[in-house]
Amino acid sequence: MSDLAIADTPELLTEDWLTAALVAGGHLDTARIVSVTQRPLGTGQMCDSVRLSLGYDRPTDAPATLVAKLPAADETSRATALSLRSYEKEVRFYQELAPSLPICTPTVFHTDIDPVTARFVLLLEDLAPAEQGDQLLGCTLEHAAVAVDELVRLHAPRWGDDSLLDLEWLAGDPATSRAFLAMLLPTLWDGFRDRYAADLDPSVNQAGDALFAHLESYLTPTGTPLTIVHGDYRLDNLLFDPTDCSLRGVVDWQTCTVGPAMMDVAYFIGAGLREEDRRPNEEELVRRYHRSLVETGIGDLGWDACWLEYRRGTFGGLVMAVAASMLVERTDRGDEMFLTMASRHSRHALDLDAPDLLVS
Repeated sequence: MSDLAIADTPELLTEDWLTAALVAGGHLDTARIVSVTQRPLGTGQMCDSVRLSLGYDRPTDAPATLVAKLPAADETSRATALSLRSYEKEVRFYQELAPSLPICTPTVFHTDIDPVTARFVLLLEDLAPAEQGDQLLGCTLEHAAVAVDELVRLHAPRWGDDSLLDLEWLAGDPATSRAFLAMLLPTLWDGFRDRYAADLDPSVNQAGDALFAHLESYLTPTGTPLTIVHGDYRLDNLLFDPTDCSLRGVVDWQTCTVGPAMMDVAYFIGAGLREEDRRPNEEELVRRYHRSLVETGIGDLGWDACWLEYRRGTFGGLVMAVAASMLVERTDRGDEMFLTMASRHSRHALDLDAPDLLVS
């Protein structure tokens, strides 16, 4: 923790506090911030974000705008984040991992957290005019290829790196985590089905019944190499340049962990592409990822194992939709997003006969 107080609400992001934060980080010299305008940003379920427009008392190279991420005002979301250590994961990712990874992330101007209370503040580079992807609309194949390519830059550098398990905030206690999920997820699944019964696509019940009947099998590690995974790599967390398809930033690292890389790949493709685009093109996208991985020097994941892990990874999005919908503040857009995710991921799992992998 720094000597500066943790400004964990929009009201605390004052001219004086922001000046002190930028000075402490070496991002501001003799200028001082004399005005701040705030505007809510994004539709995050777990955090609140605001865009800060800054006015200075003299010309400066310091940023004219920043994005501040703060704990959710909603008590349910905040309590969930504390129990899952979501805020701590994001702050530690930017502090300890992002500087050494080639994946594109926004510059951090200031960050601080109290892990006990989950009070935190994160001042990030404003990547505008880059535009957030839209989870509900889906994306083009060109955007999907760019997003899959970027995953190699996350996964390859620490591929099979056992030292990641020493980062307690990242890896936790895997056995304890599996036992916790085995206890919690069936209850959340029952609640999810009850809440959304009238709106559920039949495929969701089919895939969910298959998954939760063999949850222990799904949660058991397969022995494939592990690496850093994002855990929620989807369009809402990707910022694209509006003039082309280039990716300007990957954000929202609250679910990062140590896990199998193909979970991220399956999660993105299953949620980001509409079925009519996914079905004829997903194998080539996965082969593209695999080729790029091999080109970086990763040689211990053959194509057959890669495709098998990808099929298994199709359940990850259904698990996320079920768990997140029941653990964060309920909103209209959230309901639409979680139902869309559950439907797309369920059909994805069924298309690839993923339930068979849990009983073989």
